[in-house]
This record gives sequence, C-alpha cells and structure tokens, in this order.
Amino acid sequence: MLTIKKNDIVKVIAGKDKGKTGKIIAVFPDTNRVIVENINFVKKAQRKTQVNPQGGLIDIEAPVHRSNVMLIDKKTNKPSRYGVRILKDGTKTRISKKSGEDI
Repeated sequence: MLTIKKNDIVKVIAGKDKGKTGKIIAVFPDTNRVIVENINFVKKAQRKTQVNPQGGLIDIEAPVHRSNVMLIDKKTNKPSRYGVRILKDGTKTRISKKSGEDI
C-alpha cells in the first residue's frame, strides 16, 4: 500500500518550500519521490522547436523526496502521520493518526 497517492493534499516539511501545501501530481515509488503542484520549481533550458519557436528557460516542477512531505488531515487541516486500518472485508484503508478519519 502506498503511503502517498496521486491527488493527496500534502504539506512540505523540509527544503526550500517548507510550510507550503499542494496537491500530488505524480508519484514515483521506485525512487521514493513525488511531484507536488506549485512546489520546487527549477529552471530548464528548452531547445527551439516548431511547437516552441522561442526556446529559452522554462520553470518546471521537480520531484521532492516523499520523506519531505506530510499528508494533510481533512478534518483538522493540519499535517498528520498516517496509519492503516484493516476493514472487515479484508481491505486496507489509510487513516489519519490525529483524527482517526479515513484519508
């Protein structure tokens, strides 16, 4: 079970964007990295193409290590650790440690 999934709301707890919140755009489980919306912008040199005849530097969102983000509890709107609850039918669900609600 993944700890952080696409479309989760997270808060950055370390790095240059510490304290900002955003939505997960992409998850890379093999490298333990996530891309968060409007977080960790870097400049990338873009070559001239027919689609982009101007070329030049563009801002893109770079991946952040998943240990540097924390899930936001929907009930309290504060960062919270997560836990796993096994339901009666045997499926697992993620819960917030602060409120006990499903994430």
